[in-house]
Amino acid sequence: MSELAGAPIVEVHDLVREYRMGNETVAALKGVSFTVRQGEYAAIVGPSGCGKSTLLNLIGVIDRPTRGTVSIAGERVDQLGDARATDFRLRRIGFVFQRFYLMPALSARENIELPLAEAGVKKSARRDRAMTLLEYVGLARRERHRPSQLSGGEQQRVAIARALANSPSLLLADEPTGELDARTGAEMIALFARLNGDGTTIVVVTHDEVLARATKRVIHMRDGSIVDHGTAG
Repeated sequence: MSELAGAPIVEVHDLVREYRMGNETVAALKGVSFTVRQGEYAAIVGPSGCGKSTLLNLIGVIDRPTRGTVSIAGERVDQLGDARATDFRLRRIGFVFQRFYLMPALSARENIELPLAEAGVKKSARRDRAMTLLEYVGLARRERHRPSQLSGGEQQRVAIARALANSPSLLLADEPTGELDARTGAEMIALFARLNGDGTTIVVVTHDEVLARATKRVIHMRDGSIVDHGTAG
């Protein structure tokens, strides 16, 4: 499915996520609704415990809502079965996390090839795609290095390249600069800006004010609700 420029990529409507804690029901999200369009670069910010990561997990089809709907690139995803949800994440959504989650026994190139292999891409095409992405993130000469041989910033670059492997409709990032020093974090912020400039739709959850200011739209959350949808820059 191809998306028209400016078409909605993320559509969330009246999203509620409740958890049982003993005899109590705790609402992590309380009727959240918003849209992210093709080519946007949005940050979701707010105090710890306000529901940011819960919302990102629902958008990323990692969790299911108690009530409400989530559509990604025009497809309802809020009630997908486990197998379909796994396949959808693999092919349509890229994830970047605070902790890089690279496979320690694999090289940088092999880590990037993993989602391609899972998607059934042939070996030669996997290698070509991984090398293209390593070059894009500035690590073409590190293809054989394992994570333990890479700096934190280099590991995050590999993680970003891996997230882009299957050309996802949407890139989701959860505190992507949280484990990095200020200088390396600035390099990551520049890379995200470049990705967005090249057409990648990005939604990032962050406490990093510098990263939030670098995005084109800041969505503020508090107590499980969106209090400010922000405006496209």
